[in-house]
Amino acid sequence: MATWAWILIAVVIVVVAAVFVAAQMRQRRTTMLRQRFGPEYDRTIDERDDRRAAEADLRDRQKERDRLDIKPLAEPTRARYEADWREVQERFVDQPSSAVVAADGLVYRVMAERGYPMESFEAQARLISVDHPSVVENYRFAHGVRERVESQQASTEDMRGALLRYRSLFDELLQSDEADRPGDAESLSLDAADRHDRSPRSTQEGAR
Repeated sequence: MATWAWILIAVVIVVVAAVFVAAQMRQRRTTMLRQRFGPEYDRTIDERDDRRAAEADLRDRQKERDRLDIKPLAEPTRARYEADWREVQERFVDQPSSAVVAADGLVYRVMAERGYPMESFEAQARLISVDHPSVVENYRFAHGVRERVESQQASTEDMRGALLRYRSLFDELLQSDEADRPGDAESLSLDAADRHDRSPRSTQEGAR
């Protein structure tokens, strides 16, 4: 066989191997994102209607979160917030709408004290989805009811559900974040997969 034929075969083998490795890296990244974000992964896929864009969004959230210094609450502070929550629950009996507004404000204060940026609800939800993916949808639901309360369009049952959902996030925020957040190794793995996926060589392989 001619030398050029052997060279062509070798090139084909290298290209096939590179494409296989790239596909494996993308699959590994997808698996890690699914495990990390749980139902939030599927929600983001449905919302963006583009898997690559959705996964890029989730990785961006992770990077944004990693730049923050989220602090656990000191025990006296945690106890004070627990007492505040009991007052909110007691208020619900006679003033359910007022209790929902108070619960929203209490969760807001806890997030601010722990170090989350508080520019907008959407920004908060994006970051909460990284640390607390199992309850971020509860937060969205509860906040939606909170907005309907202002226009008196929320039923008592809606408000009861909102209070329970605020509580689910409140409980997680009061705990230490160490048990809930992924380890540094997982974050680094996601970053490495992202860098590989965005590298010029990987882009060229995907085009092939």
